[in-house]
Amino acid sequence: DPEQRRNTYLLAGRPVEAPALAEGLYLVATPIGNLRDITLRALETLAAADVIACEDTRVTRKLLDHYGIATPLTPYHEHNAAAARPKLLARLAEGEAVALVSDAGTPGIAAAAGSIMEESAASRRIRTSGRGVGSCARAASTLRSSSSFFLR
Repeated sequence: DPEQRRNTYLLAGRPVEAPALAEGLYLVATPIGNLRDITLRALETLAAADVIACEDTRVTRKLLDHYGIATPLTPYHEHNAAAARPKLLARLAEGEAVALVSDAGTPGIAAAAGSIMEESAASRRIRTSGRGVGSCARAASTLRSSSSFFLR
C-alpha cells in the first residue's frame, strides 16, 4: 500500500522512517550511474517530500523503486517549465516540501531548474540535500554561469 510506505525508504531491505520536512524547495543531488551513490539525507528528503519534481519520471522512478520510496512525482524540465513552475510555486506557497532532482547529479548545474530556484530563493525557501554540497550550494546561490568544471 503506497500510503503506508509514505515517508519511508528501504535500507538493506528494511523500512526506515524519514523525519518530517519543513516547507521549502529541496535541491537533491542524485546518483550519476550507481544507484547506491546516494546519501541518507537525500533518501530521507525524497521519502518525506510532498512531491518530487524531476526531469524524467521514468528515470527518477527507477531510483525511488530501488529504495522503496512512494512519493508522488511530477515532471519538471525545460519543455514544460513555463506551465509546471507556477504549480510548483503554488505548492510551496501552501507550505509543502518539494524535492527537485535532475536525472543524474545536482539540479540547477546540468538541468533547467534555474527559474524555480531563483523564485524560491527570493522567499528564502531553498534547502539542499544529498551529495555534492559544493554543487548544491552553487545551484542554490542562483548564480548563473555558462561553464562548470567537475573534479574527480
